[in-house]
Amino acid sequence: MVMETEDPNQTVVDSFFLEGLMYTAEHPSLFFLLFLLIYSITVTGNLLILITVGSDPHLCFPMYHFLGHLSFLDACLSTVTVPKVMAGLLTLDGQVISFEGCAVQLYCFHFLASTECFLYTVMAYDRYLAICQPLHYPVAMNRRMCAGLAGITWTIGAVHSALHTCFTFRLFYCGPHHIAYFFCDIPPVLKLACADTTMNELVVLANIGIVAAGCLILIVISYIFIVAAVLRIRTVQGRKRAFSTCTSHLTVVLLYYVPPVCIYLQPRSRGAGVRALAVFYTIITPMLNPFIYTLRNKEVKRALRRLLGLSSQQPPAGSPPT
Repeated sequence: MVMETEDPNQTVVDSFFLEGLMYTAEHPSLFFLLFLLIYSITVTGNLLILITVGSDPHLCFPMYHFLGHLSFLDACLSTVTVPKVMAGLLTLDGQVISFEGCAVQLYCFHFLASTECFLYTVMAYDRYLAICQPLHYPVAMNRRMCAGLAGITWTIGAVHSALHTCFTFRLFYCGPHHIAYFFCDIPPVLKLACADTTMNELVVLANIGIVAAGCLILIVISYIFIVAAVLRIRTVQGRKRAFSTCTSHLTVVLLYYVPPVCIYLQPRSRGAGVRALAVFYTIITPMLNPFIYTLRNKEVKRALRRLLGLSSQQPPAGSPPT
């Protein structure tokens, strides 16, 4: 866990020990099966959505293009954390992670999580154009624009995560090596640094806070305009259809944003409450997203039935979902 440097009075950590989740040590096999079930549902559900969106010609609209990206992100985000949690439930060696492995896990997690954050903002903008500017929508949100917006979210997410990873692991770690968490994240890792972490905590608070708050503000502004536009629709059926395409997105936004805001705005916080919040948005939310979108979206449900061979009915060609 700890190795000596050229200076005999200094040591450097070459691996960390993940303490895992509270209250799981008494029944590790039971919790292993529980997380295996959650992980299987998450990966299967999100891959089904991804395959459906990618293969069904009736889901060629921008909303479903972004939904495919979201499903891929959710499957990857769960893969970054859950298998390591399950390994830690089986053996003590499974709770050990190398210094380099910890850096990779932290980078991948923040890369995927921040990309998802930006993607939710892009999806809100898509809904704003579809509902508030329906005549301009096909031109403004063409295939090239969709690919460009998706590419920008992935690029910004990669750069954002690289900055945080560099800031976190440029510090000196000389012990202890026990991370009071179930994966390598910025706040618990910084607690182990043998250096002043005030600047790092300010960067976390400013950068993540500004990014998350900025995205959330843009989403809220988009929905203010959306609600105003929907209320101007004369027919009840039209209003219900417009709201139905937005409620799924609003639900996953709330599930995704609230827990991390509580965690990262208090970088020195610890305890069961923080871990429970982290479990919710890193493990539970990626599992719920496919259900939220399929249960609220008739087009996706029809496409899933066709993919699984449960329906031969072909929907009539129509306008993009609004």
